[in-house]
Amino acid sequence: MYDIICAIVLGIVEGLTEFLPVSSTGHLILVGDLLGFEGETATTFKIVIQLGAVMAVLVLYWGRYMTILKDLLAFDFSAKNKLNAIHMIIAMIPALIVYLIFKDYIKQYLFGPAPVLIGLIIGGILMIIAAQAKRKVTAENTDDITYKQAFGIGLFQCFALWPGFSRSGSTISGGLLLGTSQKAAADFTFIISVPVMLGATVLDMYDSRDLLNGDSLVLFLIGFIAAFVIAMIAVVTFLNLIKRLRLEWFAIYRFVLAAVFFIFMM
Repeated sequence: MYDIICAIVLGIVEGLTEFLPVSSTGHLILVGDLLGFEGETATTFKIVIQLGAVMAVLVLYWGRYMTILKDLLAFDFSAKNKLNAIHMIIAMIPALIVYLIFKDYIKQYLFGPAPVLIGLIIGGILMIIAAQAKRKVTAENTDDITYKQAFGIGLFQCFALWPGFSRSGSTISGGLLLGTSQKAAADFTFIISVPVMLGATVLDMYDSRDLLNGDSLVLFLIGFIAAFVIAMIAVVTFLNLIKRLRLEWFAIYRFVLAAVFFIFMM
């Protein structure tokens, strides 16, 4: 029963934090540590339930995904200034390669409170640097993003493999440094989150297939549903918030959270 309660709590935490640049994985690790929900199954659980929140993005951007898929199937990439499947693929490649090489190291050494606190702080510093940087905006919306910018954002997404950095925090920071508006960077971040998280989840579930017994599958399903429901409720509000609120405010939250947990862990 306690594991079910943990699954629900962590699902809610995931749904509330996935769309903000505060690191949903970092929050899951810190809250999971407080709840005593640890071990191999817990680590896999924290990765898998993120897919529940990301599915909310699929619902929100359904029309956009259908357009991209339609153009992909028709091999139509003729529109020079239009977001297409190539943007998404080249943005996914860097993090996918790094994940495949270092996934065992990441799960073994970085899925703990101390690495998360470090990630929160360094990621917050990156966000402040990106917000303060003076760059000419060349992409006001996602259709203005070039292949070069998409690949650059993909490189920044590699930082998100360190729990605490935040996928949205890393990619939005990268977008700002590469000349996109915060709105364009946020939209692009959420659009590429579905294939990225789907791929990561499938790979992780395959690697952890021995842990996927009846009991763990029930926990995964409960966490997935909780994350999806909460994310559907929060997604519109949080997406508008992240497009309008300067990154410095999220960085301050990250510093405060890291300080609180650091004191708690002493």
